[in-house]
Amino acid sequence: MGDGVVPGGAARAAGAVAVRPGVVVDASVPVRLAAVFLPAPLPRQGRVAFWDPAGGPLPPLPGTPLSDEELTVVRPHGAGVRRGTVPAVSLPLDAALPLLARSRRDPAAHPATACWGAAALHALRLVARGRLLPGLTADGLDAWRAGPLDPEDIAHLRAVAAALPYEGHAVPLPGPGPLRLPEPEALMRSFLDAVADTLPRTPAAAYTSGKPFAAREPQRLPGAHDWAAEVAAGMDAGVRVSLRLDLSAYQLFDDGEGARRAGAAVVQVHSLADPTLVVDAAALWAGEADATFGPRARVDAALAVRRAARVWPPLDRLAEQDVPDVLALSEQELSELLGVAATRLGAAGVAVHWPRDLAHDLTAAAVVRPAPGSATDGTGFFESEELLQFRWQLALGGDPLTEAEMDTLAEAHRPVVRLRDQWVLVDPALVRKARKRELGLLDPVDALSAALTGSTEVDGETVEAVPAGALAVLRDRLTAGVRPAEPPRGCKPACGTTSCEAWPGWT
Repeated sequence: MGDGVVPGGAARAAGAVAVRPGVVVDASVPVRLAAVFLPAPLPRQGRVAFWDPAGGPLPPLPGTPLSDEELTVVRPHGAGVRRGTVPAVSLPLDAALPLLARSRRDPAAHPATACWGAAALHALRLVARGRLLPGLTADGLDAWRAGPLDPEDIAHLRAVAAALPYEGHAVPLPGPGPLRLPEPEALMRSFLDAVADTLPRTPAAAYTSGKPFAAREPQRLPGAHDWAAEVAAGMDAGVRVSLRLDLSAYQLFDDGEGARRAGAAVVQVHSLADPTLVVDAAALWAGEADATFGPRARVDAALAVRRAARVWPPLDRLAEQDVPDVLALSEQELSELLGVAATRLGAAGVAVHWPRDLAHDLTAAAVVRPAPGSATDGTGFFESEELLQFRWQLALGGDPLTEAEMDTLAEAHRPVVRLRDQWVLVDPALVRKARKRELGLLDPVDALSAALTGSTEVDGETVEAVPAGALAVLRDRLTAGVRPAEPPRGCKPACGTTSCEAWPGWT
């Protein structure tokens, strides 16, 4: 089974491109031709065919007997479509990839070829990121596939598939009945798998790691089905779980045992076959989930929750429930999810999602202002010899908090508080600053230095310093620069100039 030969069965399943055995196809195919991917039962044996949608003859290509190649395609015909054969040239994937990658930005490229070029670049990026999974075909042959795919990968794949014109998937599916074309998304997904199954099989790979998953020739592995299923589980088959924090009951309540609850963690279930599908565990157990999740989704979700409990033990309580859907959280547990617990869960593949309206932009600055009743605009700043007030001022989204809001923050004993009708994520260091706002007094020289530099040092930490009141007015005057003076009255311009911008040159 040579690299440049498509087996008869694979060729028929791929849409009937007949390539004479032993022919080496030149990769310098004009990009004005339309590209179409021809999948095969063994992914790495898929090929890329190029044909002219106008039906004209192909240009001369060195080493390619055009009369020996025909491609069956579906083309518009009047108000309908019809099947026909056209001349074509096909390339194995390793020869087609460079051509497709170059065509993506070639203005002369056919839109179908440009789309397959975008798919080729996406496949190359996946391989570069190590997104490869070993497995077996339906016949028990070794094959790599692309995965696991992130939601961003799926979105990119769907965007490219949506832009693919009909010429890029014009080869009809085999079988009797009405003409059917492959779905662009499914065809592109098989293309990603074919690239993933091709690139790792370098000439030296079989010598360094053995033939399975390294040699170009098919390797039958009848005893590896259980291993392949285990590899797929939790990667691109089955489900994974995540936690969505629900803080809607911000009025803390007491349950029957008097335990205070700070919120709840809602279990979400994600399909690994399609990472864009997500459903609450409650809906999955109620039978309201998409059929894509499959019949084992509940079992896989329960197992995923148990695995997550090994990382964060409070999740063990979900196993005691008939439906592992919601976990009531204590304030301590909520604090843990804000820090190290979320990090550990994330490393185990369990994401923790905070509410979308959660504000993260709570900041603190050291404000320097004249003490009440001291410096005013009518009094010389240094003549007053009054000490200036130095204190912490917290702001939400750049808007300073009121004293009452800072009192609320100072009394907080949980990582999130309710301010201005929204949840605010609170750093414990900011709570300490709200509790101890006064930083002392500064003499005028030190206060002016902090105002001009915009920073000062507090307890060994360099923080932003913000002047207020008369000090801010003085800072603005000192940093405004020199304003140009008005030219003297009665002066006339010298050297024939008419501009008054440089009046010292006037006479």
